Amino acid sequence: MVSTQVETVSWPAPGDAFDRNCPTRIVLDHVTSKWAVLVLVALREDGETRFSALRRRVGGVSEKMLAQTLRTLEGDGFLERRVLATTPPQVSYLLTEPGEEVTAHLAGLVGWINSRALGRVGSTR
Repeated sequence: MVSTQVETVSWPAPGDAFDRNCPTRIVLDHVTSKWAVLVLVALREDGETRFSALRRRVGGVSEKMLAQTLRTLEGDGFLERRVLATTPPQVSYLLTEPGEEVTAHLAGLVGWINSRALGRVGSTR
């Protein structure tokens, strides 16, 4: 019997986000920024999306901030950037497996905020 070894790619070992020196804090900061949350949830709902469509979907985001957010999320491994060899080139973005995983949690948060928090904005309770 021939044994084949399959290489698996996985994220690094779990960290401790409560430790101020843990690098997971950087990823936590990236994923929980306002624009990142909206971009990730939009990609979850819409699937592979071109830059211009994302900009229209995420109201209020500047082109520069969207580009920066997308680069950061791509660098963290949460999304993939695809360039189609057309003239001019078309760029689209889609979630990776880790992006799908984290966005499932973020989508729940956004859904809760959309349905429950509107009356609490500005509240001093």
